[in-house]
Amino acid sequence: MSGHGYESGRLNLPFVGIATFGKRPYIEDWDNIQADACILGAPFDFGTQWRSGARFGPRAMREASTLFSFGHAGAYDHEDDATYLGGDVRIVDLGDADIVHTDTERSHANIAHGVRKILKAKALPVVIGGDHSVNIPCIDAFESQGDIHILQIDAHLDFVDERHGVRHGHGNPMRRAAEKPYVTGLTQVGIRNVSSTAREGYEDARAMGSNIVSVRQARKLGVAGVIERIPDGARLYVTIDIDAFCPSIAPGTGTPSHGGFLYYEVLELLQGIARRNDVVGIDLVEVAPDYDPSGSTQILAAQLLLNFLGFIFHNW
Repeated sequence: MSGHGYESGRLNLPFVGIATFGKRPYIEDWDNIQADACILGAPFDFGTQWRSGARFGPRAMREASTLFSFGHAGAYDHEDDATYLGGDVRIVDLGDADIVHTDTERSHANIAHGVRKILKAKALPVVIGGDHSVNIPCIDAFESQGDIHILQIDAHLDFVDERHGVRHGHGNPMRRAAEKPYVTGLTQVGIRNVSSTAREGYEDARAMGSNIVSVRQARKLGVAGVIERIPDGARLYVTIDIDAFCPSIAPGTGTPSHGGFLYYEVLELLQGIARRNDVVGIDLVEVAPDYDPSGSTQILAAQLLLNFLGFIFHNW
């Protein structure tokens, strides 16, 4: 019977078990968090201006993340000759912030509450959305945490001040962030083509300390040149909109914009900043899985986050 039963342990393949992020432990008690990084779902998409569906992003990314969770002790990368996310890195899944349908303020407050609990536990918050408005409560939660610089990887500037009284939709988060006294500046990368922000939004962004880099400019600069646009030594909050990527590889999003990044362009940028800056928070937003029957968009998102976490804790 040797090797044919539970005596040898569970194989625990990716399609077996409960789909927490990376098949990591689920922690229900947010007052008893002991971890290095915490995944928090923010399934809120009432801030969208066109196609909704990002409320299903956290669930889809969790399921996709099991693809990379075969139970090995870490993930060996032969190019880097490094093993990432070994057993010494404690990652937990806190489940989702509660969302109150049609109530943006209460839903955002619940997201901020979760991020504050993570920060109180001295762990790295990793918020999976949800539309990009969930970044607003994430940045709110960093009040009293010291100065931060924001790296935004996105197709759209998201710097609208107000439209018809709306100040907390998915076109507003970078404007709301720039208003915070503890946000020292923004580096906005991937911004391109016909955008949801008018010319005055770009003028306001630059006046308020933003450095805007398009995809074509980023390719001319190279990864090292883009990284030079980010203040050396700054404590960095990274917000990633999946529509930063070309919809040829990431169609599952509400506002796709052709001409976006490919995988390694963003991965190498994230690896570079992990070596150079202290990453204090992450969100990845706008995955709307129903627009991608292949599932590749959420696989891309999960793969990107797991690699980014590996880079961060390898340089920890």
